[in-house]
Amino acid sequence: MGWLWAIIVGFVLGLIAKAILPGKQHQPLWLTTLFGIAGAVLGNAVATWIGVGETAGIDWTRHLLQIVGAVVVVALGEMMYGAIKGKRQTT
Repeated sequence: MGWLWAIIVGFVLGLIAKAILPGKQHQPLWLTTLFGIAGAVLGNAVATWIGVGETAGIDWTRHLLQIVGAVVVVALGEMMYGAIKGKRQTT
């Protein structure tokens, strides 16, 4: 059940990150989901590192860090995807 939630959360975070980033992103939806999962993991790691990974009530700080992580990972992933896809088209 944990993997199902990871996929759902990654999908939602990836879409939120794509909506936040300016311009059009060209990576496919499955890659956006993987980037969203990676962003969630990054956000959780940072939240644990600064001591807000587990708090009473809703973990707003952790959720904000997950969104920030997803935006960073989607932006970097889009740059890498564009570079790889661009090289494939010119070769």
